[in-house]
Amino acid sequence: MGKAVINAAEAAGVHVVPVSFGCEEESGKTLQIGEKEFLVHGPSDRESVLASVLDKYPNLIVVDYTVPSAVNGNAELYSKVGVPFVMGTTGGDRDLLHKTVEDSKIYAVISPQMGKQVVAFLAAMEIMAEQFPGAFSGYSLQVLESHQASKVDASGTAKAVISCFNKLGVSFDMDQIKLIRDPRQQLEMVGVPEEHLSGHAFHMYHLTSPDDTVTFEFQHNVCGRSIYAEGTVDAVLFLAKKIEEKDHKRVYNMIDVLREGNMR
Repeated sequence: MGKAVINAAEAAGVHVVPVSFGCEEESGKTLQIGEKEFLVHGPSDRESVLASVLDKYPNLIVVDYTVPSAVNGNAELYSKVGVPFVMGTTGGDRDLLHKTVEDSKIYAVISPQMGKQVVAFLAAMEIMAEQFPGAFSGYSLQVLESHQASKVDASGTAKAVISCFNKLGVSFDMDQIKLIRDPRQQLEMVGVPEEHLSGHAFHMYHLTSPDDTVTFEFQHNVCGRSIYAEGTVDAVLFLAKKIEEKDHKRVYNMIDVLREGNMR
């Protein structure tokens, strides 16, 4: 995701600061992405490095695509240093995440889903759930989601869609999600193109009426990472505008970005 965001940002004319953060094992490594060389800093010096980068680039906005276990610690770091950020990482303690950021009064866009079109679909689901509660009462639900093997947690988007179905009257627990992470199953059962096994998101929501005479299917398949990278850059540009305007609201999501318009 980092490489995809860098490429999308440079294509949009956004200046990318060649600094990255990773685990201790990656500390000191350099990554060549395009014409820039990125130095990776480990956890031990990330606070001092981030503070110095912010001092050099006062308009800095951090983009966070890490792992669920890093979500809350990273948010605490950004809040302590006072740097605005865009976070597309899923998982972690989401309530604590929002509280940490809101208490610090820094600006942030936080969304487990950065794909603009997928966010629009999710927003439509939320509107349906709000306006037609119980519309699918009695229906059974099957949820299958396939992601690259490196994604350890269930999709935040799938969880959000399921919450909408719960409001629509469907009984379904999050632990019933069928997670597909095995490449062979992804090829043979899900139909993921082989070239996208390392980066994809295929979601299927299948509803069946109590008497098995009616079915509904909602599906969105994403190959690659460009949809998320482009949405991330839009979120960065959106956040920069809000900071410049000194907007009273500080914490946003991708629906806020969509509503603003002016996307590339």
